[in-house]
Amino acid sequence: MNLTNLDWTIIAAYFLFVLIVGIIVSKKAGSSVTEYFLSGRNTAWWILGVSMVATTFSADTPNLVTDLVRKNGVSGNWVWWAFLLTGMLTVFVFAKLWRRSEVLTDIEFYELRYSGNMAAFLRGFRALYLGLIFNVLVMGAVALAAVKFGEIVLGWDGWVTLLIAGSITIAYSTFGGLKAVVMTDFVQFFLAMIGSIWACIYLLGLEEVGGLSTLLAHENVAPKLSLLPDFSDPSLWIPIMFIPLAVQWWASYYPGAEPGGGGYIAQRMFSARNEKGAIKATLFFNTAHYALRPWPWILIALTSLVVFPELSDIQRVFPDLPADKLGDDVAYPAMLTMLPPGLLGLVAASLIAAFMSTMSTQLNLGASYLVNDFYHRFINRTATQKQLVWAGRWFTLVSAFFGLGLGLILTDAGQAFNYLLLLGAGTGAIYILRWFWWRINAMTEIVAMIASLVIASIFTFTDHGLESWQTIIIGAVLTTVIWVIATFVTKPTDDATLRSFYQKIKPGGSGWDAVVDKANAEGVDISLGQKSNLPLELLCVVVGCTMVFAALFSTGHFIYGNLGLGFGLAILSTLCGLFIMRSFSKIRTEE
Repeated sequence: MNLTNLDWTIIAAYFLFVLIVGIIVSKKAGSSVTEYFLSGRNTAWWILGVSMVATTFSADTPNLVTDLVRKNGVSGNWVWWAFLLTGMLTVFVFAKLWRRSEVLTDIEFYELRYSGNMAAFLRGFRALYLGLIFNVLVMGAVALAAVKFGEIVLGWDGWVTLLIAGSITIAYSTFGGLKAVVMTDFVQFFLAMIGSIWACIYLLGLEEVGGLSTLLAHENVAPKLSLLPDFSDPSLWIPIMFIPLAVQWWASYYPGAEPGGGGYIAQRMFSARNEKGAIKATLFFNTAHYALRPWPWILIALTSLVVFPELSDIQRVFPDLPADKLGDDVAYPAMLTMLPPGLLGLVAASLIAAFMSTMSTQLNLGASYLVNDFYHRFINRTATQKQLVWAGRWFTLVSAFFGLGLGLILTDAGQAFNYLLLLGAGTGAIYILRWFWWRINAMTEIVAMIASLVIASIFTFTDHGLESWQTIIIGAVLTTVIWVIATFVTKPTDDATLRSFYQKIKPGGSGWDAVVDKANAEGVDISLGQKSNLPLELLCVVVGCTMVFAALFSTGHFIYGNLGLGFGLAILSTLCGLFIMRSFSKIRTEE
């Protein structure tokens, strides 16, 4: 179906909106790097929470969910549902610690936590690694989804889609900084939710689908409905559920679900008014991301199994789609072409907005690393605030060029997802333990990064005959063994840095006892009467995960018609929510 004038008007209106926002906030955003990259550290928690949710909904997200559902059923989503565990750790354990650090980026953290030349090298290397290489990979995956969406729904060549949407994204994110990003994110979130739910309802009513009950009973769909994988088949439940829950969530560094918090999630926490704001923002994000959003995407993926049961069916309807772009992930935009005028424009605008939201976040985040942790730290220590802001704008343009270009080269949404998981396999535990174990040092992280990069490259670019989940386990084990050995054979962080970090962050736990005891023996009190409430925080992590998973599965069972189980899970989720509300005041924070 071709877009009508009404559809194009809706899309054009959104383009105009984001440009106006960028222009309005550009003057204030350009006043300092804190304004440009952290929106002045004065943003309300609910705006930040919505921004996190909007950023994690990129144009490739429903494509990825569709790919998982068509290949492995609804239970295939455990590969990303499992990241809720690290998300809740961030909420109740790490959010307040990150905000308390008062750094500009999570990479600046390295010279707060570690000492010496290795800490400086780690900061600079990590800035280039995440700001360019890793960031470009993420943007490439996002741009790939925009290419497929443009070719199928808009009828544009991939480069045209990226040129138009990418140029507008570059414009408002370059001049408006993070403030423009979070303001447009807020609108994008509601636009995306309305569009996905409305599209889902319409597609369920198609004559080919026949409504919800007919869909669920269809021979192509019924075997895909289980929320849990088939435990009688190890080839299914081990890679789909066991590995994500047992290994992946803590071992892998993945954007938006970094162990210990990091990336754009950390950037939003730094932007909060205080520690409580950081906690509330991340709690809202994890609840909405995992419990609120998935089901419209899942249902549309299931309807695609009726309308386009085979890839050949998609190819027949879209003969101009390049063969290297044809995959199960394109079934989502293929279904959207069946929407009526107006609704198609709304959904198209929401997906374009999703692409722009994620791209703008990655552009701003990557520029913050390159400016704060490379350019300002190593190239121009005397740069003025204006110079730093303009450096950020130039870095934004450069990374956008490479990220958008990669989107024209990649072919599959799962391709980048699997590589990113493998690339960070084994490093995740460091990002958790460095807060609570004094012995972790700069060389620990340097060795882990090198090991994971080498191992990931070997598994990715050689014919090894292993399944992807097997490579993640092997990669995680090998990398972990290597960095643990490196930790004990290298020099620890100096006492002054460790004591300063402990006093500023107040991490709690017994992993700092050696530092505290040594200071006491020298007549230096660094404890300041601290009492850790880490046990309560960890309990809230468990309860929070239960709350979100119960809400997610409650919705699923209501959709499936299992009302008793749906109500039971809803009650469980509510009780967990009440416990968290009562416990919130007991989690010690600083204003």
